[in-house]
Amino acid sequence: MYNADFNAAAYEEIMLEAGLNRFIMSVKQWVSRTNSKGIVAKAGRYGGTYAYKDIAFEFASWVSPQFKLYLIKEFERLKKEEQALLGWSAKRELEKINYRIHTDAIKVNLIPPELTPQQTSVIYASEADVLNMALFGMTAKQWRDKNPDKRGNIRDYASINELICLSNMENINAVLIEDGLSQKERLIKLNKIAIHQMSILEEQTTKILK
Repeated sequence: MYNADFNAAAYEEIMLEAGLNRFIMSVKQWVSRTNSKGIVAKAGRYGGTYAYKDIAFEFASWVSPQFKLYLIKEFERLKKEEQALLGWSAKRELEKINYRIHTDAIKVNLIPPELTPQQTSVIYASEADVLNMALFGMTAKQWRDKNPDKRGNIRDYASINELICLSNMENINAVLIEDGLSQKERLIKLNKIAIHQMSILEEQTTKILK
């Protein structure tokens, strides 16, 4: 896979010889005949046989079935964690992208000109909490006060279904803002949407798990 100069013809000859009683193969012979680059034998005080980790794993797996089993189980565990992390990260990134759309709509439609950055940040926080209230039933500050030992914010601890719902709500809220609805009107609508969407998402999740 990694050695374009590997002598495949010599390898085939070695495989034919390997079943014979007189067959002997040292590391140096292997390297010389096949032009291998993944394993090397060194003589001297600090000598020994060294190999690329993939080859070392293969040797260890052949010597110890227990090691091979540990290697397989570790691979399965890491793949499972990777898939779970990718699923959560993808939904979190989607939420971040939609949040940009959401804040741009606020900037264009809700923030009067000539406001200071401090004033605009108050409006952004308020609009973010409209979604938090609609979906989680509390503001970001209320969540922090309730969970002083946790790092991050309320959305970092959301489930995948909640993040999907939140992404949808951000797009809907941007449209409602452009339509000129007041914050109170949007909160009521968004809360109803959140209840409806979460009911559907949770129902689908339950069916999948079953």
